[in-house]
Formats: sequence, C-alpha cells, structure tokens
Amino acid sequence: MKSRIGGLVIVVALAFVALTALPQCGGVNLGLTGSGSGSGSGSGLGDLANAAAGCPNLGSVDAIAKVNFAKEFGLDVKASAKLKSALKASAELEGISKELKAELKTACGGLARDLGADPGNSAKSACNAASKAIGDLKAKAGGKLTLAFVPPKCEASLDIMGKCAADCDASIDPGKVDVKCEGGELSGKCDAQCSGSCSMDAGAVCKGTCSGECTAQFSGECAGECNGKCAGKATNGAASCEGKCEGSCSAGASGSCGGSCKGECKFKAAAKCEGQCTGGCSVEMKAPKCTGDVKPPEMSAECKAECDAKVSGKLECKKPRVTVKISGAADAAAAGKLKAALEANLPGVLKVAIGMKGKLVKAAGSVKTVVEGVKGSIGGMAKGGAGAAARLTACVADPFKGAFDAAASIKANVEVSVDVQASASGSAGTN
Repeated sequence: MKSRIGGLVIVVALAFVALTALPQCGGVNLGLTGSGSGSGSGSGLGDLANAAAGCPNLGSVDAIAKVNFAKEFGLDVKASAKLKSALKASAELEGISKELKAELKTACGGLARDLGADPGNSAKSACNAASKAIGDLKAKAGGKLTLAFVPPKCEASLDIMGKCAADCDASIDPGKVDVKCEGGELSGKCDAQCSGSCSMDAGAVCKGTCSGECTAQFSGECAGECNGKCAGKATNGAASCEGKCEGSCSAGASGSCGGSCKGECKFKAAAKCEGQCTGGCSVEMKAPKCTGDVKPPEMSAECKAECDAKVSGKLECKKPRVTVKISGAADAAAAGKLKAALEANLPGVLKVAIGMKGKLVKAAGSVKTVVEGVKGSIGGMAKGGAGAAARLTACVADPFKGAFDAAASIKANVEVSVDVQASASGSAGTN
C-alpha cells in the first residue's frame, strides 16, 4: 500500500514538473486546442494545464489577425479589440527591431572590417567596434577631415496609415479616412504640375535649383568635391569650397545646374515632375508620403500604436552619398583607408542615425506604453474565472516580452548608430 501511494506521489510530481516546464506559448502554436472560456475553478492541476497549453498561434501579425479572441478567451468585444491591437503592435515592433539589427550589423560591420577591426556578432558590437576604429585611424591619419552629405530623408506612407486605421477601428469609414502630414514635407506622384521640388535620379536635367549632386555647368555652394573653379580659382576635387563653385559638385550642391542633377530640384515655376513631387501638386497626389508625423484620425491608443508600428516598419529611406576629404594628413595610407571605409559604409549608418531615429524611437515608445497598459488589465479581461485569466496571461507573455525587448533593442541600436556618426565627424586628428 505504501509503495502504491509513493508511486502515485511521484507520478503527480512528475506531471507537475512537466507542466511547469512547458514554455509560455505567446508566440508558438503548440498544436493543442483550448476550451476558450476555462473551467472557472481557479485552482488545481487542471488550471495549471489550461494556463500552460492550448494557446493560439500569436507568432505573427497575420496569425494574430485570424484569432477570435472573444471565443478563444471569453473576452468582450472591446477587450478583444484592445488585446488584438496590442499583440499586432508587438509583432510589428519585433519585425522592426530585427530589420534594424540586420541593417546596422551590415553597415557597421562593413565599416569595422574595412578599418581592420573585428565587428563581433551583433549590430551593437559592430557599431562599437566601428566607432573605436574610426577614432584610432583618425588619430593615426592626422590632418583635417571634412564630411559632406545631404541628410537622408525617411518617408512614411499616408495610405498605409489610412488602411490600418480603417481595418483596426470599425467606426472609421475606409473611404473617408482623414490622415495628415504634420511637421514635415508631403510628397507623392504628381500627374500634373508640381510647384515645389522634384526628386531626381542620375541623368535628369534640373531646370531650377539643384540640391545634391550636379555633373556639369553648376554654379553655387558645394559641400562635396568641387571640380572646376572655386571662388574664381581652378580646383580639382577640393572639398568644402569656400566660395562659389563653378563646374561640378559631388555632394551638398545648392545652385543652378546645366547637367544632370541627382537629388532634389526646386522648380522656378510649376513644372512636370517625373520623380517624387514635394510641396504642391495641381491635382491630388498619388501614394502620398510624409517626412514628418503621419497623423491618423481619432482612434484608440491601441489602434494608434499598431498603425504607428506598421507605418514605421514600411519607411522608405534613401541612403545619402557621403564625401570625405582629409587635408594635411600625416599618414596618407591611413587617411586613404579611412576615407574609403567611411564613403562606402557610413551612408547605411546615417540612414538610421539621422533618417530613421525619431520615427523608430517614437513608435517603440508608443507600443511599449500600450502593451504595459493592456498587460496590467489582463486579469480583468477574461470572464471565465481565474483559470481563464491564467491561460490568457500565459499565452500573451511571450509576445508582450518580445515587445519590451524590441523597444529596448531599437533604442540601444539607434544610440550606437549616433555614436558612429559622432566618431566620423570633426577633425581627423581628434577622437
């Protein structure tokens, strides 16, 4: 009799250990089916099993969209909508974090390797290694370093925000979504007359003021290499021309251009724009984008966080062209190595440090705040008793943790990109 009791105790103990060892299933489909509302008993081994198993697949935005949270967890309509938006926002933010890590790892890793440093295995280690290597090589090269580039622009889609808002909030009419661009420039495809500036690819002729790069017949300010005349004197690739540049300008041009303009062309009068029109258009712009804040119509904080993250994950950014000039270098080989590495790899870093920084940090903060609020109200959402609440808590634990980790990662990686930018700026002879 004693041995049978002892065996039963062991079996129960092993079952308990097995159940507690199950991973929280927020982002993984365990292949099990849940009861939806729970038993409501609030105690015992059965509740533990319900809490640890039977979670729906919450591993992606598409998977989350398919879950019926009212049926699955016994939630009312309002609670279901809040939870679904918070989970989708979490998944969107995790995607942004992964892409940002990959992009910075490539840019900073290339920079570190080209400068002879070990980039390590992460974006952060690569950027830290790049910052140190830049400082070391600047000190070795000596002289004066001049860095010229046109700041990268990152544009967010008003159409993506409008669709997300209509999908998230049933009270919003999809055909009448009021999305605005605030604190930045509005641009888009203009099929008529553009009365602002026009983005141009190489080969396009600018009949106005060219900002960026001009291949010939340029006259104006030049922050890059000026080939022709600088302040009336013949020059061959002198960077940061102190005076009027006439000829061609490799970067940071601001003036008239008779050759091809790569960058922005500001029209003297309304004209046809074959590229992206920024400013005004005589007809409604197609596929409008905004360099500032994309303001959606009034909707819940959860929907706004979801849509902010979705829009931020679809940012369209162009890497700037970087031109480096080092004059008076004590070590020509070190100066050449530094110049080549920065011009090849720094554009990818500046895309994050300047172009994406504000939008990504803001989106991360918005999602984190919403997830914290929803997580704190989980206990009151489930109507099936303590067992249902425990199951719901277990199922959302991983996605919510993923959101917090992603927000911290985005902040950290943006900061190291800014550190690399700072290391590359200033005199070549100082760290």
